[in-house]
Amino acid sequence: MKSILEEITLTDVRDGDFRVAVLPFGATEPHNLHLPYGTDTMESRCIGRAVCEAANAQGGRVVLLPTIPYGTETNMNALPLAMNLNPSTMLMVVKDLVESIQRAGIRKIVFLNSHGGNELKPILRELHGQCASQIFLCNWFQMVRDRYHEIFDVAEDHAGEMETSLALAYFPDFVALEDDNSLRADSGARRPMRFEALNEGWVSITRPWHLLTTNSGSGNPHAATAEKGRAVMDLIVQRIAPFLAELSQAEIDDQFPFA
Repeated sequence: MKSILEEITLTDVRDGDFRVAVLPFGATEPHNLHLPYGTDTMESRCIGRAVCEAANAQGGRVVLLPTIPYGTETNMNALPLAMNLNPSTMLMVVKDLVESIQRAGIRKIVFLNSHGGNELKPILRELHGQCASQIFLCNWFQMVRDRYHEIFDVAEDHAGEMETSLALAYFPDFVALEDDNSLRADSGARRPMRFEALNEGWVSITRPWHLLTTNSGSGNPHAATAEKGRAVMDLIVQRIAPFLAELSQAEIDDQFPFA
């Protein structure tokens, strides 16, 4: 079944009888010296395609919407062309898009988020009770944490081993390499803060990225491989595609989504 909205026609949409809409979220921001500004958007697009196609092969009726290419970048203001949408602006954009989805008769919506700066849970809370849709949120980079060290060697925060592996697997033409085919990237070292509570995560702040990092990379990317990228994609698909297929077939009642 054709299900990538950007690539299908009105006839396909009418015939699709879609029950679930997946709305991917990306960002436009620097990713160390080796990954493109559109990394989060490209990740969201390729992950969205993979999970929706797998879900539909399992009997789902899921449509993948175009990826929102901008996110919240207030902590990257000092870096050039980090394209910011404030959280309040993001709320208004998402609210309008949700209304468009509802008008098409689709009442189950999944936000597929690839950007850590997008705090979307407050949007779910804001829209809860204001719209007829059931909205779900998947931050895929958090969803794989329990298996992360089975695939990757070094923990990352941004533009490190996992994101670089996905890029090498799914959009390698946009990865910048040196003449010897090594990554054109620094080590992704993070500058420690002066308070133990901040370094340990007991207290948090919005971290100014130009002070935290050297070139916006947080996490060492140099152990990345395309094989690792395909492995984490397989894990994402294994976990999300069955959910989308089940969600597509589920009836909404006054107890939904509880058993």
